[in-house]
Amino acid sequence: MTEYSASAPGKFVILGEHAVVYGKPAIALAIDRRISVSVRRCGDLRVNGEAADPGSNPHMKHILDRHGMAGAAVRTDSRIPPGSGLGSSAALSAAFSSAVRGLNGMSQDPSEIAREAFEAEHYAQGRGSPMDTSASVHGKGVALNIPGGDALWDIDRDGRSWRVTGIEAPEMTFVVGYTGIRAATGPMVERVRRYKEGNGFAADVIDEIGSLTLDGMSRVLKNDVAGLGPLMTRNHRLLAILGVSCRELDKLVEASLPHSYGAKLTGSGGGGSMVALTDDPEGVCRAISARGGAPFVVRTGERGVSAGPPVR
Repeated sequence: MTEYSASAPGKFVILGEHAVVYGKPAIALAIDRRISVSVRRCGDLRVNGEAADPGSNPHMKHILDRHGMAGAAVRTDSRIPPGSGLGSSAALSAAFSSAVRGLNGMSQDPSEIAREAFEAEHYAQGRGSPMDTSASVHGKGVALNIPGGDALWDIDRDGRSWRVTGIEAPEMTFVVGYTGIRAATGPMVERVRRYKEGNGFAADVIDEIGSLTLDGMSRVLKNDVAGLGPLMTRNHRLLAILGVSCRELDKLVEASLPHSYGAKLTGSGGGGSMVALTDDPEGVCRAISARGGAPFVVRTGERGVSAGPPVR
């Protein structure tokens, strides 16, 4: 095969980001914004027709190295804003892993892609969890470290472990508000790590995030939006205590609350996006726009990583 293509969805986190790095529960849903990748054999790395430095494309480099490839001609088409907290990096790793594996005639076993994509994310960004990559690979919804259900896969690294289960995405309406600020995941994860190591209170905050996420899972399964929303807002307040929110995120969260059940930042924070659970998406969109954010409604239940036509 001379060319292989794949695509994967972005995601948002309902509850549990950052705490999940330390083995606590988390819940994420795939969204209807995807990145697609097309790969051909090439002696060096070329991205969208231009020569690319492998060191500046660590996700691709790691996966190519794993498959013994010196390079590849890659075309990408992304509908996920980079640095938005919507899993653009994880979706790239998942789609690229699938495409490279297809090019080499290898298995498209989702558990293998999930592990390979997580290793690429870890290589590129350092300490983290397999939440984003698992959501991109499986699609629909995933829960990490929540008892019950059938495990999709278990992933271990550096003495930490995560049990990943699939969940059916509930029929809920969410509005994402993008701050326009690109924020890298690695520095935010490192900020929480330093805070946790230097202050016992941070460990208590992480424990509380884990507890409310367990409560939130039961709300998700019951489609209890009135109960889930306040947990999202509480999760945001706790993440702000950990130092990963910012003024722009706080403004968008507060603006959306009169029109929603609850709202919170999603992803690593420091910028990126927030998400609101609502029955009034138009009202939330207007409120977010009025405070300088870029709103859009997202559809859940999106399929996971999948082969597709070549990117043009």
